[in-house]
Amino acid sequence: MLLHINSFLGQQRQQPPTLWHSLNVQARVLCAFISVFAIALTPNGQWKSWGIYGIGVLFVILISRVSWLSLFSRVIIEFAFVGVVLLGTLFRPEGEVIWSWGILQITTTGVMVLGSVTTKAILSLLMLNTLIMTTEITELFKAFLALKMPPLLVVIMASMYRYIGVINREFTTMKRAAISRNLMSNGKMIRHVMGNAIGSLFIRSYERGELIYNAMLSRGYQGVHGNPEKLAYKNKDIFALIITIFIVFLGQIIYF
Repeated sequence: MLLHINSFLGQQRQQPPTLWHSLNVQARVLCAFISVFAIALTPNGQWKSWGIYGIGVLFVILISRVSWLSLFSRVIIEFAFVGVVLLGTLFRPEGEVIWSWGILQITTTGVMVLGSVTTKAILSLLMLNTLIMTTEITELFKAFLALKMPPLLVVIMASMYRYIGVINREFTTMKRAAISRNLMSNGKMIRHVMGNAIGSLFIRSYERGELIYNAMLSRGYQGVHGNPEKLAYKNKDIFALIITIFIVFLGQIIYF
């Protein structure tokens, strides 16, 4: 999270008026979620289906005019954590053995599963990051509530997003203090200081969270927001949803 924190804290840049930005926020969320669910639920090895979904994701990226550099920088950071888990799918007993070393062996099935899960992860991350980069966070949470997502879950996500700034300030303060004391002059000292800083950050975050929560309660915070006003779907919103469902349906037809 600390590696990706600047992306969370970065303010939304003024986006040019595009077809994607003109859509209702709820329609954008539905298009993104339908696409991600279709990508994730497609069985392993269905490359043609993912090719069609990839064309759809690429089309959304192009019409939204997001910065390719910003988009890929986010995806690379997020995929670095996902990739560690994906490596476990490579070593499977099924299929023809390609390479082996002791108890470790790489099979054709493992390569196929690794490629499939990697494709799913990349396409899903591209779609979700495009949605986040083109939508204000507050509007995104309102859309979640309008789409009948559990209010408590939305409140937890909103609190996590707002609290990231507090964690960032605490971490910056500790890092500045370590640098001013010349405690980060070499690699060994940096690892030692960062390890202690992460532990201290956890304690400080817990204490600061209790203080913030008590301050919110004293100001009348009840934990759950009221139901937001639903935005009316326009013709272009309905058309976008129909196109999304058609792409998903076309990918499933190729699979079956």
